[in-house]
Amino acid sequence: MGTYALRRVLLLIPIVWGVVTVVFLVVHSLPGNPAAVLLGPFATAAREASLDAQWGLNKPLPVQYVQYLANLVQGNFGISYLTNEPAALQIEVALPYTLALGVLSVILAVLIGIPLGITAAARAGTWVDHSSVILSLLELAAPSFLIGILLLLLFSGDLGWLPAIGGGSFSNLGNLAAHTIMPAIALGAGLHAFLTRIMRSSLLSVLHEDYIRTARSKGLSGRIVIYKHALRNALLPVLAVVGLALGSIVGGTAVIEEVFARPGIGALLVNSVTGRDYVQVQACVIVLALSFVLMNLVTDLAYGVVDPRIQYR
Repeated sequence: MGTYALRRVLLLIPIVWGVVTVVFLVVHSLPGNPAAVLLGPFATAAREASLDAQWGLNKPLPVQYVQYLANLVQGNFGISYLTNEPAALQIEVALPYTLALGVLSVILAVLIGIPLGITAAARAGTWVDHSSVILSLLELAAPSFLIGILLLLLFSGDLGWLPAIGGGSFSNLGNLAAHTIMPAIALGAGLHAFLTRIMRSSLLSVLHEDYIRTARSKGLSGRIVIYKHALRNALLPVLAVVGLALGSIVGGTAVIEEVFARPGIGALLVNSVTGRDYVQVQACVIVLALSFVLMNLVTDLAYGVVDPRIQYR
């Protein structure tokens, strides 16, 4: 497994290089001039040319690309056009809020979705099973921002139990949790519904295997058959979904962060795109892409923990 893990880590190098290249080309093909956006009504040709020269945008694109790669290797994402601060510094401030939101949403989805899927499979064809299917369909049909707005109206507007906006403080975990719980529920609702359906269908498939019938023929109770014999194999497709969700949810927080006015990397990315801040956009997208790639790696390696029969080559 060590050799396989090393190969996968080395494979990240060309993947990351490809992501950086695509992001650089896409961002620099966007219409509009960052200098014109920053100067606004005070923009003149001379002022725009001066800022382009200051930012290096007057150089040929291949030269800009090589310089960007050289800086990136040294951990330098560049200086934001809008704030004149290092792009890495803004990500350092925003990323913890996004990670807290993403991780909590996945934890809630797992804690609710997997048990509900197991219960639905164990009682297939009953009202419990039908109710879980209907609930899952409703959650999948409702967009996350709509769920977020409804939660705001109920728990912040009508009941006044939770704060409506902001990200909270990491120095006060209670305050942080109060600001994060509603966005996490809204963001993780779709994943919870998907996990419920995946867990149900996977477990139902495993329960029809020959070794499960053999276990039942020995007189084992249904609980022992499910949790001791069937669950581990049924968790493999669920693990894949959770691993991909951890990477993709971090990149999909922009809408929820806008709804709840959270200072996360998703909101930072939206503001950077609006302001044509090429440097900050590139930094945000690269960090989000890296999180997705790294979670894919962790998911692959976790297969061997869940099912020791898997052989890495």
